[in-house]
Amino acid sequence: MNQLVNLLRLYTNGLHMPNIRWTDIVEIIIISFLVYRLFLWIKNTRAWSFLRGVIVILAFILIAALFNMTTILWIVERVFSIAVVAIVVILQPELRRALEQLGRRNLLSSLFPFESAKGADGRFSDRTVQEIIRACYEMGKVRTGALIVLEQNQSLAEYERTGIEVDALLSSQLLINIFEHNTPLHDGAVIVRGDRVTSATCYLPLSDNMDLSKELGTRHRAGIGISEVTDSLTVIVSEETGYVSVAYDGRLDRNLSTEELREKLMMIQNKPVEEKKRIWKKGRSRDEK
Repeated sequence: MNQLVNLLRLYTNGLHMPNIRWTDIVEIIIISFLVYRLFLWIKNTRAWSFLRGVIVILAFILIAALFNMTTILWIVERVFSIAVVAIVVILQPELRRALEQLGRRNLLSSLFPFESAKGADGRFSDRTVQEIIRACYEMGKVRTGALIVLEQNQSLAEYERTGIEVDALLSSQLLINIFEHNTPLHDGAVIVRGDRVTSATCYLPLSDNMDLSKELGTRHRAGIGISEVTDSLTVIVSEETGYVSVAYDGRLDRNLSTEELREKLMMIQNKPVEEKKRIWKKGRSRDEK
């Protein structure tokens, strides 16, 4: 027992508590904030998919190191310096946009976000759901083409910048006026964040899926394209047929009824299941009237 006590004393004598200064606390806060912003930036850009690929490669390198695969390790050593430059070149657009956003951002609001959490309405309100449905089927009746992209978790800021800023409360009249023929904003896509239309005439990436029907035009391929690279949901009104379709997760569902469109919108609305059922029944009774 005495030997154990002596060993503990020898061990504890070599330990000492560091002196923590106020600058150390500030330094920890700054580093934590920078790491948080870095991961948030990675999540909201294509760098997230790129990072997952890098993690897979690092896993293979770790396996090679554990089993002493000298040839692979030699190749990694020679390629490493080139890989760093390649990463900077590949992510150059995202890095530039991140620095631009940092220059425009209010530091205090970033450190202390006072924005309240989403309310009971979820990602967007019931009114927004009804207004989108009303606008789509009104435009479908007169064969007015439309492309409406609803942002979910992944930011669509890079696509907003290709269009014209609107920043207006979403309504069926606003959407119909935007997509009306021969108006300045009718060409391109509308991006919706929450209950507001943020931008119009936005350019979207076209899908390069060769299995898509040849009947689909540019509007449908753009709707599928944005759903392949982001988690957004796109509502498409065909100018040729007046059909309403939805593109989500690289899949296109065509010629939807009002109930089916409502279900798609409620799917990303992020509301409790019971609340979704109540909205669906309420919306269906409106449509029957």
